[in-house]
Amino acid sequence: MAAISASQVKELRERTGLGMMECKKALTETDGDIEQAIENLRKNSGLKAAKKAGRTAAEGAVVTRVADDGSYGVMVEINSETDFVARDDNFKVFADKIADAFFAAKSEDVAAVMDGELETAREQLVQKIGENIGVRRCVVVEAGEGNLVGEYVHGGRIGVLTTLKGGNAQAAKDVAMHVAAINPAVARPEDMPQEQLDDEKAIILAQPDMAGKPEQIAEKMVQGRLKKYLAENSLTEQPFVKNPDQSVAEFVKAAGGEVIGFTRFEVGEGIEKEEVDFAAEVMEQAKRS
Repeated sequence: MAAISASQVKELRERTGLGMMECKKALTETDGDIEQAIENLRKNSGLKAAKKAGRTAAEGAVVTRVADDGSYGVMVEINSETDFVARDDNFKVFADKIADAFFAAKSEDVAAVMDGELETAREQLVQKIGENIGVRRCVVVEAGEGNLVGEYVHGGRIGVLTTLKGGNAQAAKDVAMHVAAINPAVARPEDMPQEQLDDEKAIILAQPDMAGKPEQIAEKMVQGRLKKYLAENSLTEQPFVKNPDQSVAEFVKAAGGEVIGFTRFEVGEGIEKEEVDFAAEVMEQAKRS
């Protein structure tokens, strides 16, 4: 059985809000598997949700560009090794240059757009700053006839492109701001993948208060909780951040529009950051010297 580290317990506590001993026990039962521990805790203790892992491998920036008529938008993630470099003016100028290039090319092909002059500029910046810098990903969102694209970037780290049918640029921007803040899973309840609903149903059925319930009653309870889950995780059904008394769908409808979809980038999401124990590193070097 693998030893459970203090950092694993700390991460599980931060993501669940549960006590240290409960988290340590859950990790022991799963041999240190944090995601499995969270699933077990949701089944056994009624834990509603857990925060996503925040450890990331990359710093950097997300930049967006949207056509004046809202017909299309582009969003690009450019990475650096540290947040210090991401705030450097040279990096910011480079990031803007990259965004302009992808916007002009109207392409998601990173290798193709970066070929030539831009790759040379990247290499020169790496030499000047002393950190590895790279363009990780790009998305191009086409509005479609009668639709428009909106944009919002929060702190240079979270970027969102939204698509509305009708409405106006300000409404599209406000919805993008909501997505940046709340991070919904899908745009509309019907967009939720069936696999995700099946997983959530399994978790609901495994919760203590479902034990011994007749099949028909259990099914009604499950459907009720799934409906609530969809409402909480679907953009259109969420209370609008600027006015919690109305849903996002109601806000957009009042602006003469309808939510079509969104794309959200957060710097470094999905990449696990390598943690360096500098004290241990120094000790190891001292032993070798």
